[in-house]
Amino acid sequence: MRGMTSQPDPAVPAPSGLELVPFRALRYDEAVAGPLSALTSPPYDVIDEDGVRRYEALSPYNVVRLILPRDPGDGRSTRYESAAALLAEWRAAGVLKADDEPALYAYEMRDGESVTRGLIGALALVDPDAGIVLPHENTMAGPVSDRLALTAATETNNEPIYLVYDGGGVASAVVSDVGGQPPLAEATTDDGLHHRLWAITDPEILAAVAADLHTRRAVIADGHHRYANFRRHQADRHAAGAGNGPWDHGLAFLVDATAFGPQVHAIHRVVPSLPVAEAVRLASEAFTVTRLDGSLDEALGALERAGKGGAAFVLSGTDGRWLLTEPSAAELGAHLPGEASAAWRGLDVTVAHHLLIRAVWHVTDDEDTVWYRHDAPSAEAAAHEHGGTALLLNPTPVEAVIAVAAAGERMPRKSTYFTPKPRTGFLLRAYADATNQP
Repeated sequence: MRGMTSQPDPAVPAPSGLELVPFRALRYDEAVAGPLSALTSPPYDVIDEDGVRRYEALSPYNVVRLILPRDPGDGRSTRYESAAALLAEWRAAGVLKADDEPALYAYEMRDGESVTRGLIGALALVDPDAGIVLPHENTMAGPVSDRLALTAATETNNEPIYLVYDGGGVASAVVSDVGGQPPLAEATTDDGLHHRLWAITDPEILAAVAADLHTRRAVIADGHHRYANFRRHQADRHAAGAGNGPWDHGLAFLVDATAFGPQVHAIHRVVPSLPVAEAVRLASEAFTVTRLDGSLDEALGALERAGKGGAAFVLSGTDGRWLLTEPSAAELGAHLPGEASAAWRGLDVTVAHHLLIRAVWHVTDDEDTVWYRHDAPSAEAAAHEHGGTALLLNPTPVEAVIAVAAAGERMPRKSTYFTPKPRTGFLLRAYADATNQP
């Protein structure tokens, strides 16, 4: 569905095009802090409690201590204030240092022969209604409030949002050309990916990149909550009378999807309160239901094949697995908004949330009732543990994501999982270092 519109605040800058500007990155000094492989982490929203402990154990300076800070337990400060104090301590000790001059940064993630490479810069924040930076998913209030509190306390963008665009111009050529140059930093991380970073500072190149990007539009592939946080913080600062400042930009990683495009994986759902036998019984009123035998991999293969003909799902629980296909046209017509685009109505996640979860199962569609898992085995494990139902989905194609965003519509929250994800900790964007930002 389309996102809500709001009256723009005339005091907040309104960029006329896509702007990704140079900034002075705050980066680890490996001579002080140790190797980057022990200092970085995945993004905050894919790290569970065991992961926090694992990354904390790698180094006393691992970035997880900033992005998922512990409650200090002193009764005097919050965990966000604790992160701000730690950031200041690391800067004072030389663990983190700001680069001498503003730059756009080319950043690469390599997994064997697969390469994702793009530009990291300070993105000029803009209302989605302007059609320049396009969201494709709805957000949840909890994660936005959490990231907002961290940003307000640290005055730092700790992690970039992930943007994709149809490239082919100067910016894409610049990104392609850096591969043969010595990197500013590099590391192989615990997920097996090799990361490299380059600084682009030549004024003529930066001007050409800016001119190329200005007429383009980008889709948020990952980081909707972070972008909502950026814009909320910007609004808060202007409402407080702070005027224009570094809060008018946010850290972003921009990738030409035609040259270095990411992969998209499904995010599966778990309804812990709904036994799978009941889920199957109710689903049979609106879908063709087929019992599946065999392994999980075989079930996912059947799901992939069925998805070529339309919306399809696998339901899994302690009683077995079932394939859902051929959703009723009458039920789709009754429960999917008629004013929505064909691209939005054709999404599996749209059918899952609007028809199956809400209308057929009569389940309250909120973050406490419907859980999310990034792989099918963990979705099944959660369903088995709680006697509930795992709802397994096919990935949403990148072209469908772009089509929905271009129509000004939003997919249900947690509809896509783009990989590989930028590694947190290779660089940060601190407001204190933004004085030389154009």
